Amino acid sequence: MEIMNETLENISEMLDTKKISSVELVNESLKSIEATKDLNILHEVCRDNALEMAKDIDAKRANGEKLSKLAGIPIVIKDNISMVGTYTTCSSKFLENYKSPYNATVVDKLLQAGAIIVGKANMDEFAMGSSSENCAFGVVHNPRNPEYVPGGSSGGSASAVAANQCFGSLGTDTGGSIRQPSSFCGVVGLKPTYGLVSRYGVVAFASSLDQVGPITKTVRDNAIMLEAIAGYDNNEFTSAKHDKESYYKDSFKNSIKGLKIGYAKEFFESLNNQDVIKSMENAMNFFKENGAEIVDIELPHIKDALAVYYVLSSAEAASNLARFDGIKYGVAAKEYNDLIDFYFKSRTQGFGSEVKRRIMLGNFVLSSGYFDAYYNKAKAVQNLIITEFSNAFKNCDVILSPTTPTSAFKIGEKVNNPLEMYLNDIFTVPVNIATLPAISVPCGIAQNGMPLGMQLIGNRFSESTLFNVADYYERNCFSFREVK
Repeated sequence: MEIMNETLENISEMLDTKKISSVELVNESLKSIEATKDLNILHEVCRDNALEMAKDIDAKRANGEKLSKLAGIPIVIKDNISMVGTYTTCSSKFLENYKSPYNATVVDKLLQAGAIIVGKANMDEFAMGSSSENCAFGVVHNPRNPEYVPGGSSGGSASAVAANQCFGSLGTDTGGSIRQPSSFCGVVGLKPTYGLVSRYGVVAFASSLDQVGPITKTVRDNAIMLEAIAGYDNNEFTSAKHDKESYYKDSFKNSIKGLKIGYAKEFFESLNNQDVIKSMENAMNFFKENGAEIVDIELPHIKDALAVYYVLSSAEAASNLARFDGIKYGVAAKEYNDLIDFYFKSRTQGFGSEVKRRIMLGNFVLSSGYFDAYYNKAKAVQNLIITEFSNAFKNCDVILSPTTPTSAFKIGEKVNNPLEMYLNDIFTVPVNIATLPAISVPCGIAQNGMPLGMQLIGNRFSESTLFNVADYYERNCFSFREVK
């Protein structure tokens, strides 16, 4: 299964030069999935469908058809992304029997590119969590060390890449759910600009914050995947009408000379983990030594971003999850007294504790007498944060921060302390609040042997700049291959 150690970029070339067939590659992927099944990464394996698709791709190559870089390559998608013929459970008992009647737009785009979806990844229930422990069907284990969490909510998607089950995956990011697990698992995760990638067919958590994005082994692999899934979608009203970009061809300049990297002291004031501090110092020194300029910027209200996020996201979650009542969607309670009791018991039995917590918080901040005090105030602070980032990007090209305040922690260590768990998102949620793109790349190894991640934040639709900076760092300083 050494072939599964390769990057997506290299495998694409091997497929084109006939060094390996897609059928052989899918079989290797399936072997790797079986060998790592104890990590509980996937809910569902699409074995037969994947092999049929692989045969079709091999036939097209044999006929000399020009195919995309993703053609014939095994990919995993998060289990809140709809795909015909597969279960879309969102890791919830409420949806354990729900099969998707249609494809999400990102799935259609992957299939049009010839990618082969081999499985659907475990996750925190309804994407609510930072550790992939809030899963109705068992926790996900970190491939770097199974005693540790892989992060969340896209923990399965990040783990699938880190465990060499596939060459790339899709996750969703509402407050850091792509970047945080990518950091914990030592892979590359991108949260694109809000609206760049369609949300059609993705089960909503917080509609104004959710974004689909790729997780890969390398930055260049990430660019290949983003190019396939980005683009306007008439089915999705928040989809952005942005000109199509060739991220893989046009992003990589192999230089960062003259680049201005923003340093906001607010990102570092609360940081007390020496491993993370050292990795950030090393990164800044590397950038300076290679011709970039570190520029001081001010983001005074990002200290409020976490509170803003949990008010807004919980309010939207309470609204979005109202449809899951046992009648319109979800598993129904079998014993009840009347309609109200039916709703109560169905939702009580169907939802896990973290989902219930956020629904209750959301209903509270939306309730009469508290709407102005909490929800409206949070929206006002969100606008301040957006303005501060906008002003900051007048003076810099990208902003540097840690992805997470620590490396991965052990399973069970924080699951009973919601506040401590929420603090894992302190560096990632401002990006979603401001609708910006950000990428997490491996930048070191902590004393506990677990990976560390560096976050680069860009202005809206500046993914090409992020790819160039991250790729230059990865190629010349630290890459996923150094994470053992």
